[in-house]
Amino acid sequence: METQYLELLHNLLTKGERRSTRSGTVYSSFGHTLKFDLSNSFPLLTTKKMFFKGIVEELSWFLRGSTNVQELRDKKVHIWDGNTKDRGYDAGPVYGFQWRHFGAPYTGCTSDYTGKGQDQIKRIINLIRNDPGSRRILLSAWNPQQQHEMALPPCHVSYQFYVDCEDRLHCQMYQRSADVFLGLPFNIASTALLTSLIAHESDRKVGTLRIVIGDAHLYEEHAGVAAIQAQRVPHPFPKLSITREKDGLWGLKRSEVKIEGYNCHAALKAKMAV
Repeated sequence: METQYLELLHNLLTKGERRSTRSGTVYSSFGHTLKFDLSNSFPLLTTKKMFFKGIVEELSWFLRGSTNVQELRDKKVHIWDGNTKDRGYDAGPVYGFQWRHFGAPYTGCTSDYTGKGQDQIKRIINLIRNDPGSRRILLSAWNPQQQHEMALPPCHVSYQFYVDCEDRLHCQMYQRSADVFLGLPFNIASTALLTSLIAHESDRKVGTLRIVIGDAHLYEEHAGVAAIQAQRVPHPFPKLSITREKDGLWGLKRSEVKIEGYNCHAALKAKMAV
């Protein structure tokens, strides 16, 4: 299943449209879909070593509704530093705020938003438990009214969940913009983990994950390492185990999710564009 990601890398390297953008020159292509079966394995890429701790800590940060980047920095996760350093490490009303407090006025990363706005995660879990046939099991991070307050408008903007007749939870995520070398591998694993956690929380089995990408792009400065990765032979994906009490997904801890059987190639480094 990792081969579809490598094919996307190769496609961008050989056929991508060269474009000048806000954050640098890229090779770009529009409209792609990746599909993963989560029932037997977890899509953590093996053609380069992935920072699984960072994936878990960022998702936990989202699920707490936090926008305070210092919380990630305290855990030695620095993926949001570049976009928030000039803002005092306040990310603004980004992913977690929209997930847990959609519609609430934003007054800073240290404010208490308890009971404010729409808790979309709670609503989704309730629907999956009590109305699994609903066509409204949708999580949205796209809030045009607050984008001017955000450090970065959301790239992964919506998630739709579907419970099939065999009680399996499926997810289709739409990503308007994908940094294919650095960001997309993180997004794949994070969305797979979110889907698995929601399935666990709502007593469902886990099914498939589809990621639909609008603008898929490879930064010109990442082309060299991307070409190395594209030539690597993938290992089988690892497995995910979850051992945690059900709490509405407020208190996810790194120790509660484990990856088993992760065999991977060496890490490949590249600078994140901001």
